[in-house]
Amino acid sequence: MSSRPDRGTGGRRATVVVGGQWGDEAKGKISSYLALRDDPAVAVRAGLGPGAGHTVRYRGRTMKLRQVPSAVINPRTRLLLGAGVLIRPEVLLGEIEETGVGDRIGVDHRATVIEPGHIEAERSDPGLTDTVRSTGSGHGPALAGRAMRSARRAQDVPELAPYLTDVAAEANAAVDAGTGVLVEGTNGFGLSVLYGTYPYTVGKDSTAGSAAVDAGLGPLAVQDVVLVFRVMPTRVGAGPFPTEIDEREAERLGVVEYGTVTGRRRRVGRFDMDLAREAVLVNRPSRIALTFVDHVDPAAAGVTADELPESAQAFVKTVEEGLQRPVDLIGTGPDTEHVIDRWRTPGGTL
Repeated sequence: MSSRPDRGTGGRRATVVVGGQWGDEAKGKISSYLALRDDPAVAVRAGLGPGAGHTVRYRGRTMKLRQVPSAVINPRTRLLLGAGVLIRPEVLLGEIEETGVGDRIGVDHRATVIEPGHIEAERSDPGLTDTVRSTGSGHGPALAGRAMRSARRAQDVPELAPYLTDVAAEANAAVDAGTGVLVEGTNGFGLSVLYGTYPYTVGKDSTAGSAAVDAGLGPLAVQDVVLVFRVMPTRVGAGPFPTEIDEREAERLGVVEYGTVTGRRRRVGRFDMDLAREAVLVNRPSRIALTFVDHVDPAAAGVTADELPESAQAFVKTVEEGLQRPVDLIGTGPDTEHVIDRWRTPGGTL
């Protein structure tokens, strides 16, 4: 890993990481990598809530996180959950205990709480469970409760009292100090309730602008937007998937995955350039990350830039030509360290 930047000397603002497909693009992996590389003072989980799981593999340990930010692997980073994130107290408290971050995690006091009644309401709604095939996490009813001003907030839950904070104040203070903020979005562009394949979407927007707002940050606080794509997109649940391949073909290609939260088998498809271009249009990323390049060629697993197989290089070039912008981060495997970094060192590696 490259040496850490000195905090407070570079005038660093916020970096926002979001997905460009239907989730599962390895946003957690990319966020964890940037947490180590850039050493931000603050990392904020944005996006939806505990129905979106991010997996981090680092130094032999695998963490499946539904609430705690993926920057957990950097012990110097303050971990926060923004006001726009839905909080399920028992899930969050369980993860805090499991990861041992009780002394450096904070929850915005304004965040909406998912109640048992929200989960029951979602799971008993055939339109959500049978048609949309929702995760059943209670997100929709909780969001509706907030819109109707009937939902409880984190400040109303006694068990969360030790962790309550003003995330907007902390995040903006870090921006003003130039010590860096990493904002980790959830889901993906194709699942946005505004820009995705409605009604087969999640209950809120999942673009970079919304992720920044979830963290209490305005547009001028953002320095970089990292849009993450995977070589072969996947999708959990119902909804259009123009480039989908059948399960047998996915098995032949070695792409058999199951949802972190739902445990459902993920649907698999070919890279959809039209969807990717639309995600670029709306998110306006300054950086592109392309993950699971080892699905193009297994020989790409864990390699450096000089070792990247020609077939994988050709795929990266195709994406760059299709999007008319460079790919800055290339994921070559599941571990945090499996990244070819052409952002800081063009053509280089870790």
